[in-house]
Amino acid sequence: MTNTRDTTDPLDTLELTEYESQALAGLIELGRSTAPDLSTATGIPKARIYGVLDELGDAGYIKIIPGRPKQYQAKPPETILEQAIENERQSYRSYKHTLEQQKSAFLETLRPVYEAGQTETSPTEELFHVVSVGDPSERETRTLYDDATDRINIMTKSFEYFDAVEPALREALTSGQEINALFLDPELLSSANRDIQRDIVEQLRTDYPAISLRFSATRLPWRGTIIDPSMSYDSGQAIFLVEETDIPLYKRQAAVTDNNSFVAGLNRYFELTWKHDTIDADPYA
Repeated sequence: MTNTRDTTDPLDTLELTEYESQALAGLIELGRSTAPDLSTATGIPKARIYGVLDELGDAGYIKIIPGRPKQYQAKPPETILEQAIENERQSYRSYKHTLEQQKSAFLETLRPVYEAGQTETSPTEELFHVVSVGDPSERETRTLYDDATDRINIMTKSFEYFDAVEPALREALTSGQEINALFLDPELLSSANRDIQRDIVEQLRTDYPAISLRFSATRLPWRGTIIDPSMSYDSGQAIFLVEETDIPLYKRQAAVTDNNSFVAGLNRYFELTWKHDTIDADPYA
């Protein structure tokens, strides 16, 4: 075998053990094989090869052909990917079922302890909580995309965190959410941020043409994501951070709120900017 290393690289996404990845890569390259031959070709110890192949068979990634000796064959790459997705679905369903079974005991045990430990909170504390900018804020943003049932409004300078939230955004778009993205006029950006914005805008227009894009003509005092806003104050969540040019990004915090009235106010600013303070010409036309 000469290409096992190259073949195993994309298999990392399947979260296999090292031996499982080597065995699957070997079968993809060799075609049908016996366990001893595969052991020799991949260097997987003979004492381990049968167990490794059984695990791959149970996961649905390979075929086990009866006979003396048994033979093993990888399924097509498309089938392997589809099976990996289905395995994750089944794992999630099983985990969810376990949690649902434990729900009553979980709540009955922990709710009294939690309530006893709570002190009186101030109105400000009830209005929002904060998370660090970076992985925590990106995680909260993905959660908002997942929770949205109607609309997602995004206000951003260049959407530089797009790669971190793209899968969740794609799912929201697939489920029928209206998505609007308000960018800052590229003339107000640094050259580095302008390059990032150009690439992201091009990707959105190519891969996600259903997302509406506009560019704010003036600077944005804050940026973030709003979902399901309502002027009836009966729905809505948001994450946002204010512009703080003197503070490094890694030291900043983002505010997360599910106060429906506050979200309505944030969205009112978004809508006014969207309708009355955007540039007329397409900067990337």
